[in-house]
Amino acid sequence: MIRSFQVGDGPALAAAWTAAAPADPISYQRFRDLFLLDRNFDAAGLQVAVINDQIVGAAYAVRRLIAVDADDLEPASGWIPFFFVHPEYRGRGLGRELLSTAMDWLRSHGQSEVYFSSYTPNYFLPGLDTARYPAAARLLAELGFERGYDAVAMDRSLVGYAIPDEVRQRIEALTADGYSFGTPSGDELTALIAIAGAEFNPDWARAIREGVVSGLPLDRIVVARDPGGAILGWAMHGTYEAVIDRFGPFGVLPASRGTGLGKVLLHLTLERMVAAGAHSAWFLWTGEKSAAGQLYLKTGFDITRTFTILRAPVVPDGGKE
Repeated sequence: MIRSFQVGDGPALAAAWTAAAPADPISYQRFRDLFLLDRNFDAAGLQVAVINDQIVGAAYAVRRLIAVDADDLEPASGWIPFFFVHPEYRGRGLGRELLSTAMDWLRSHGQSEVYFSSYTPNYFLPGLDTARYPAAARLLAELGFERGYDAVAMDRSLVGYAIPDEVRQRIEALTADGYSFGTPSGDELTALIAIAGAEFNPDWARAIREGVVSGLPLDRIVVARDPGGAILGWAMHGTYEAVIDRFGPFGVLPASRGTGLGKVLLHLTLERMVAAGAHSAWFLWTGEKSAAGQLYLKTGFDITRTFTILRAPVVPDGGKE
């Protein structure tokens, strides 16, 4: 039987997820916080497969009830952040039925396209790791999902880390020219959040704001200021779920790129991470060929996983694509 989420399902869903994807397990608390308490959560969109009163799979469909930015609810778009089937119940068509039901639910609300799984503000993984989950990749392809683009996750050990001499010298040169680097004041957060939202990603602005309100220490943020005191960029860690070794978000205003500010901010943040007790630095999502991606690679980060962001049309009932 496929039905919508009911109160009391959460712990069993987390347990079934972990059995289905032991390399990407999830605790009930994290499942609750990321999905059940998501501001766009609608219980009717979380499809649950039940056999003999046991939860054996699920597929989660979500649409925007609250806009990420201004009043844009992205009415054409829906997302499927995850789906899974317990290994003991595979081969029965449950995955296909769950995904089809989730897509039907999105269709019923007017969505014309669905993404797997690049949903913000809350996602577990940014896309499908096709190397780890080839069967899921085949099923999604059969249901019309096509590759949009790839994102890479990277990690770097911080064991024995120290800021390189060349970066120290660049910090000294920039400081001599009137630039400054340090922890933002409470009032400076308003400028930082405005820059993050307007120049980079509205979800980054949300993440900074909600992180600080939730108790993120300000010394986990490093800002770069021009000689007049205006913020030109920042880097931070511990923003997401208070995980101190998770790096980001990180950005430098376009007009200030090529000055070494990005490298300086990255290394100053890595130094603070070591001081806070982090054993490594990692993040889930960047473009390998992007300027940031190349900087990470030159700084000793290694690509650890590749995720594919997939899209499929949601054809109206009786319609043709």
